[in-house]
Amino acid sequence: MDRIAPRTDPARVIAAAVERGLSIATAESLTAGALVARLVDVPGSSAAIAGGAACYSYQAKTRVLGVDAGLLEREGAVSSEVARRMAAGARALYAADVAIATTGVAGPGPDERAVPAGTVFLAVDRDDADPVVEELHLPGDRAAVRTATVDAALTLLLHCLTRR
Repeated sequence: MDRIAPRTDPARVIAAAVERGLSIATAESLTAGALVARLVDVPGSSAAIAGGAACYSYQAKTRVLGVDAGLLEREGAVSSEVARRMAAGARALYAADVAIATTGVAGPGPDERAVPAGTVFLAVDRDDADPVVEELHLPGDRAAVRTATVDAALTLLLHCLTRR
């Protein structure tokens, strides 16, 4: 996906989760907790938010989220499979119904594996559905990529909460 996601009001995400009786967890690398912070800014979010893990290093992704160290060494942190496993790890860690993960390269340049800045993977793991993974290619500086990632994650999360 090469578009910038529209801004989704986090209150809509919380309302959708509460209405369905679902709990949400986050696993964040690129966004380093910004996503869960936007969600918990919503009054009453404690009815839906189970927790959030900001796991920036490979070691944290392995220790906290259970992402296979060999996978990280082979692929690096910026891949669809790593995002999927981060989401699954957060869902298990917080015993949540739904978890979303963010991983990518904010810039200003490519990462050590030459993955270009603005490359982002989002993944949603839900106990009653197949995982959903999106690849984004976002323009802008580091702050713009991180902000657009949070916006895209909120949009994807709302979509995954409301689809049936």
